[in-house]
Amino acid sequence: MNFELTDERRMLSDSLRRYLADTASFEAAAKATEGETGFDATLWEGIAEMGVMGALLPEDAGGFGGAGFDLTTVFEEIGRAGAVTPLIESGVLAAGLLAELDPEGQAERIESAIGGRVLGFAHAEPGARYDLSHVAATAEASGEGWRLSGRKTVVGFASAAEAFVVTARTSGEAADAEGISVFLVPAGTEGLSLRDYPLNGGGRAGELVLENVTLAASALIGPEGAAHEALETVHARATCALSAEALGLMETIRGLTVDYLQGRKQFGKPIGKFQALQHRMADVLIEIEQARSAVINLAGHLEADRVTRERHVSATKNLIGRAGRLVVEESIQMHGGIGMTEEYALGHFAKRLTMVDHRFGDSDFHLERFIRLSAA
Repeated sequence: MNFELTDERRMLSDSLRRYLADTASFEAAAKATEGETGFDATLWEGIAEMGVMGALLPEDAGGFGGAGFDLTTVFEEIGRAGAVTPLIESGVLAAGLLAELDPEGQAERIESAIGGRVLGFAHAEPGARYDLSHVAATAEASGEGWRLSGRKTVVGFASAAEAFVVTARTSGEAADAEGISVFLVPAGTEGLSLRDYPLNGGGRAGELVLENVTLAASALIGPEGAAHEALETVHARATCALSAEALGLMETIRGLTVDYLQGRKQFGKPIGKFQALQHRMADVLIEIEQARSAVINLAGHLEADRVTRERHVSATKNLIGRAGRLVVEESIQMHGGIGMTEEYALGHFAKRLTMVDHRFGDSDFHLERFIRLSAA
């Protein structure tokens, strides 16, 4: 099997890497986290002008890519630079869900997202514990429209969103897969409130509260009560993107650690000459290569049948969580005290890689899910 990038993907990778090398920095990411939106506006505008968002969506939704290897090409470079952007939240999840449910009816909104407007993705709820079917927020028919009530948690880059793609239950119980619908809620709608806060790995998120939010009938996206399959699809794609970002983070952490081992001297020689540290570095390299194989495997199975795809999703996310933990722990220990300082780049990359395990299901969750899917 040929794992080399196509010419188009190689050009995208090279141009994105050059742009991020000139524009992104861990200092700028830390400053942006304390800002209003949680990301560097200049960096985001440049990414949008390059058309990167279009690589995340298929042609029938206004993009020019959308395949698994398009996702990994983009997000490995995002991770390598440690860039903090709303690409996953706005492009893969929110715009991706609109493209899955109603690509023609939402063409204008998807085009707006491709152009750099931020869409919020509001699905996770308190107590859901990574369960996609857990939706307690409700949507009731009201006159010729809808009335939404409920709470959404950890809505990425919520303060920058011009609208939210919100899931709510139109029938069934809180844990049922059936009965979940999707609505488009403009920011600033009466009854919608937001509590914003910084995230540990960079960026910002918010808690969204909907109190009798009244919407027109056109706010419903796709068929009523049948959004679970599309939700699972876009989350599989988002997990692939996040795993590729983690791989890029690992590569940069590896590079920083190798440079430190070669430059730091003890007893008159670089500490990288000591066999004990060479063995630990070899373990890190092996884990990174296993992570790369898992990401490639997942990218190649995003279009497979549901059970096969989801098994690869859980297998990859479990391995990425375990490998990421080892890479972070080993790199910080081999750096010694400097690895714990905020002034050194390693701290930023280590925090972002650590937080990857807590998005879309941690390693324990996906191990149990893989076992269930394999048994089925």
